[in-house]
Amino acid sequence: MNDTIENTGAAADAAPRRGRNEGRGAAARRASRTGGGPGPSMPYIQRKIPVYEVLDEEALQLIERNADIVLEEIGIEFRDDAEALALWKAAGADVRGERVHFPKGLCRELLKTAPSVFTQHARNPARNVQIGGNATVFAPVYGPPFVRDLEGNRRYATIEDFRNFVKLAYMAPSLHHSGGTVCEPVDIPVNKRHLDMVYSHIKLSDKPFMGSVTAPERAEDTIAMCKILFGDDFVENNTVTVNLINANSPMVFDETMLGAAKVYARHNQACVLSPFILSGAMSPVTIVGTLTQILAEVLAGAAFTQLIRKGAPVLFGTFAASISMQSGAPTFGTPEPSLVSYGAAQLARRLGLPFRTGGSLCGSKVPDAQAAHESAATLNMTLLAGTNFALHSAGWLEGGLVSSYEKFMIDQDQLGMMQKMAMGVDTSVEAQAMDAIREVGPGSHYLGCAHTQANFQSAFYRSPLADNNSFEQWEVEGAKRIEERANALCRSWLESYEAPYLDPAIDEALLEFIAKRKDSMPDAFS
Repeated sequence: MNDTIENTGAAADAAPRRGRNEGRGAAARRASRTGGGPGPSMPYIQRKIPVYEVLDEEALQLIERNADIVLEEIGIEFRDDAEALALWKAAGADVRGERVHFPKGLCRELLKTAPSVFTQHARNPARNVQIGGNATVFAPVYGPPFVRDLEGNRRYATIEDFRNFVKLAYMAPSLHHSGGTVCEPVDIPVNKRHLDMVYSHIKLSDKPFMGSVTAPERAEDTIAMCKILFGDDFVENNTVTVNLINANSPMVFDETMLGAAKVYARHNQACVLSPFILSGAMSPVTIVGTLTQILAEVLAGAAFTQLIRKGAPVLFGTFAASISMQSGAPTFGTPEPSLVSYGAAQLARRLGLPFRTGGSLCGSKVPDAQAAHESAATLNMTLLAGTNFALHSAGWLEGGLVSSYEKFMIDQDQLGMMQKMAMGVDTSVEAQAMDAIREVGPGSHYLGCAHTQANFQSAFYRSPLADNNSFEQWEVEGAKRIEERANALCRSWLESYEAPYLDPAIDEALLEFIAKRKDSMPDAFS
């Protein structure tokens, strides 16, 4: 289960160095001229507002002590991976079968080599993002096997849907990242679809992207394709992909996730070590109990990446939701997961690791009022917690089973508002507006004054979707709900999409690699 409720070498350096560099430079120049989308492209957020913290020092120390007890006395299972067990034993852990017991302080000591801040490079250097520190990076939905399309149908996702969502993420000014499995294209064999997915991110967008984690060999394919794009040495010395490694909570890492983590860490690529938590089913029902388990799982998983390669970037991740104790269904936008995420962010900062959580989560089946208020509750927490990498920021519907076109458009609008919120309060001479106050004086208005005329275009966030006109004008224009306006805007974006430049030599090398890999194995649909 990969953050959603799912049903689901030599060729790597083929591109000539000269063509590779020329392609990246041309893309950067093109982006600087056009912004890469329908509006001015927003750089990753550098927050100028304080983080919101819910735990005092006593509570934080309590959780850390309890996590140490879990690690030492209960242990974490590393299943079906003899190499992982041997590495832990050599590091000083007590390995009993597949269960690893960690001496107090071992994991924290290993994590001292992990960077607190790193850059993820995009093929267009103008799109590079900082992960960690005061930065927030918004990435789209990840993992749904279904889509809700522009005709209102709920159906299995296809590669065409996947490509559409990559295009939308590229065009959305408030999304800083192309994401990963923006939906699961079930019309392509399971063992081959990752090739088309990674290629779509490379070809259709010049923003940073995520790699495949569904099998170690698919992670290896991702690395090979990245080396075609960036060059072998560049990949080994820089981070070009972020990858989601879920703990199989409670307190288990399986061979698939461990295999992918080993591949990426060995090549200096970032792993998001992220327990997948449905409180009450996969962790205790209490906030402190859940945070204790999350911390123990992250410490073990994140420290493991440093056994593979010291200095490999790793994120403290969490995906936390509560469940209905009546039906067992996951619930979103409720207070308890927000409190868990706020607390986890504090624990991540104490470890000196970048933090991942949140997004625009909801359990609603359509982009309605429930979807709006649940997503808003999650998204506000995401920003205020100080999240560095926010997966599922746009398009999530139905508890992560569905990627929705209309919800994607509504969410990316909200992300723009979060970006403006994160700028904080400007106290410059211009922002003090004393000239305007003097000019207007008592009893007049500011609409025509020089300060307003000079600043009105950038003073307030302007939503491309919200209708703030009179009832009469709204009615004359068709009395459209926001879902309808989002549908029309989405169609307009897809019709006007233009692919960013990709060096033809790189494109040819990627397609050759994909063809050879697909020819090397029969189709598999399970």
